[in-house]
Amino acid sequence: MKLEFETDAGIGTRATLGVIVLETDETLEPEFSKVMALDGVALYHSRIPMVPEIRADTLAKMEKDLPASARLLPPSLNFDVIGYGCTSASTVIGSENVARAIQTVFPGALVTDPLAAVIAAAREINAKRLGFITPYVPEVSERMQQRLTEVGFEIAAFGSFEEGNDQTVARISETSIIRAAERVAATAPCDAIVISCTNLRTLNILMEMEKRIGVPIISSNQALAWHMLRLAKIKDHRPEFGHLFS
Repeated sequence: MKLEFETDAGIGTRATLGVIVLETDETLEPEFSKVMALDGVALYHSRIPMVPEIRADTLAKMEKDLPASARLLPPSLNFDVIGYGCTSASTVIGSENVARAIQTVFPGALVTDPLAAVIAAAREINAKRLGFITPYVPEVSERMQQRLTEVGFEIAAFGSFEEGNDQTVARISETSIIRAAERVAATAPCDAIVISCTNLRTLNILMEMEKRIGVPIISSNQALAWHMLRLAKIKDHRPEFGHLFS
């Protein structure tokens, strides 16, 4: 028998979001699944090629692959916002170039990335002096510090795990991240601590770190999810994901 059916507006009645995730990333999708669990918000993922070694040259190569990765998102949808999930590559490529590449495929979508999101988040909470934690090799970390100072922030304290392999970064324990945040916070007074890298597991420990240290924590995945939602005009309070969402 032929069955009758009706159609409706689909899943994304409040917002339709897309995110491009690194081939090597093991953390962004599980963390986003928690933050984006909102009625009426539809989230779609694509992947982009990336080798495990995090260096400026390997990061820069992703710029040419961004349009192809964007094309793997459902073409029938009108995306409100598309995020690119790599903090270090956003620094090397440039947020404006990331947006330009993605908008060749989805010209009507707003575009953000973790670097742009961290900047927006720090401004939202009026944080000017930042503690800064990365897992990156010095060359990549230095570029990120330079970019943040160029847009008006002061890096009050800095620390890095100095790990160049993304697979290892995904295995850095939550306890190690908490200890790193405490150590950086003890170095100098700061308004907030930025923990950079979408592959570092921070979402489950944001509240604990903020309670221990006494200042807001801004992590790459948290900031990117927050910025995508706010650009899509979704302003739900989610205090379990840190001061930024409260």
